[in-house]
Amino acid sequence: MSHEAISVFDMFKIGIGPSSSHTLGPWRAAQRFTESLRQKNLLDQVIHAEVLLYGSLAKTGVGHGTDIAVQLGLSGEDPVTFDVNSINARIDDIRQMKKIVLGGRHEIDFDPSEDIEFLITESLPFHPNALTFLVSLHNGDTMAETYYSVGGGFVIKEGEQASAGSNVDLPFPINTAEDLLHWCRKTGMSIHEVVMENEQAWRSEAETRQMLLNTWRVMHECIYRGCTTEGYLPGGLQVKRRAYALNKKLLNGKSFETYRDWADAVKHGGNQFNYILDWVSCFALAVNEENASFGRVVTAPTNGAAGVIPAVLQYFILFCDGDSEDKIIQFLLTASEIGSIFKKGATISAAMGGCQAEIGVSSAMAAAALTESLGGSQRQAMMAAEIAMEHHLGMTCDPIGGLVQIPCIERNTMGAIKAITACQLALQSTPDFAKVSLDGVIKTMWDTALDMNSKYKETADGGLAVNVPLSLSEC
Repeated sequence: MSHEAISVFDMFKIGIGPSSSHTLGPWRAAQRFTESLRQKNLLDQVIHAEVLLYGSLAKTGVGHGTDIAVQLGLSGEDPVTFDVNSINARIDDIRQMKKIVLGGRHEIDFDPSEDIEFLITESLPFHPNALTFLVSLHNGDTMAETYYSVGGGFVIKEGEQASAGSNVDLPFPINTAEDLLHWCRKTGMSIHEVVMENEQAWRSEAETRQMLLNTWRVMHECIYRGCTTEGYLPGGLQVKRRAYALNKKLLNGKSFETYRDWADAVKHGGNQFNYILDWVSCFALAVNEENASFGRVVTAPTNGAAGVIPAVLQYFILFCDGDSEDKIIQFLLTASEIGSIFKKGATISAAMGGCQAEIGVSSAMAAAALTESLGGSQRQAMMAAEIAMEHHLGMTCDPIGGLVQIPCIERNTMGAIKAITACQLALQSTPDFAKVSLDGVIKTMWDTALDMNSKYKETADGGLAVNVPLSLSEC
């Protein structure tokens, strides 16, 4: 049976908020298009470019910064390294000069107000998140390519295979939770050990470990920034950042200068239930407030759900004796495999499956990772993932104003707490008596996604997006 080979670093991508589907994906698509032009020796021949946004990208693209992302991608900038503090200046420059430097080397006339079209009444059949790049050349020819942002920063070009990674030969091919359990039983390895063996199809174990620790560095720096930055989120809703005030209240006057100082202060501040609960919420709020502010985040597995896994991992490190490189690596490996199984069996795109595909999947990933990291068996880890998703089934995606703010930021706190609860339930349970399997809940999630009305799939056409009377000054 064929399988899709997905690396841990496909699930955990370093990038810029606020949305993996609507920001990171279109950014990558624009990069791929300019690279396609370069490979065909056409980049320097372009005299005009136009971008067409369809479906969900059109309906919530402004709030998610899709127009910003495609401009930066066409300019040859990379979301992993681009200075987030330079975004506004770069976009203002393009708008005022009405010019863009394709691939960082060929300047053409480009007016974002005219050359980026939001086709809100049109949708392409393959996926709701579609965009087409059109260019005119000096010789009078034209060229067009269409891309689909299918969730979590994954991008598919029209006409290509779903995943180039499918050509990678893994020692332990996995499509389903049952496949994963099969390999665990056959080898006696834990989930994270199976995943690490598969990762060696791409790179050495030493490289994987280093890259995973860097992933965690970006995550905890995001938490720290969010906890130490006050103000309001961009976009016009005038949403006040809450992590800053909560962090200050919980620390109760304790001083710190670095992330490590801060983490020590948090760890030694108490162990009461409400204290820990407040911190988990604070961690998640911090990440997603940074995400909403076009900050540096890690898809986990998406930007909209980027706060769940960092919050649960930070909880594990500070309150569960998880502060070691080996345990952090174990946690991330296990989480990534659960996420990849959801992607293969259902979706991680809110435009396809609603918020169950983002917060639900991230909660399941975190639940399984925490369970195995705390000594749970492979079956208990999968049971925890199932429990977490079971209680997110049917969750809609209804961002007010098309912004990844309300209710998205708070939903990350709920996903994190549900992950911890699911872990505790699984650790105190015997999987032999479980009535619902992880594969069963993944199928149910996909069935639910197919049945869900499109207005509840990241279109801002239903739910809170239309029932909360808030005026927007910018959106």
